[in-house]
Amino acid sequence: MTTLIWCLFIAGLLPLVAKAPVVFAMNKLGGYDNNHPREQQSKLTGFGARALAAHQNAFESFIIFAPAVLLAIATHHIGANITLLAIIHVCARIAYHIFYLMDIDKLRSVVWFISTVSSFSIIVLCIP
Repeated sequence: MTTLIWCLFIAGLLPLVAKAPVVFAMNKLGGYDNNHPREQQSKLTGFGARALAAHQNAFESFIIFAPAVLLAIATHHIGANITLLAIIHVCARIAYHIFYLMDIDKLRSVVWFISTVSSFSIIVLCIP
């Protein structure tokens, strides 16, 4: 169960870590506008726009993954298969962010699919 909790913790940090490239891009766009950050973010292009999209997608992914892991813990389905799926999810999400920032769209889509399927697979494995 410790591995599942670590995976949940890391997945929870990913949206925050993914914000760093957005801040970097915003700083290059005339400095970080803390008064109107969303307005400034809407002006990002290229790397900055990809960084913002990756940051936002991290939240979307976490919304599926977190309940899946919590369901596994609550129903005592914490075996090797579920643990492996959680690790796959986290690794795929890290790869997703890297591929998004590097503008490698095909691989990004593949790892997005892998991370999404792994989350739903955790849920399916918890069904009695």
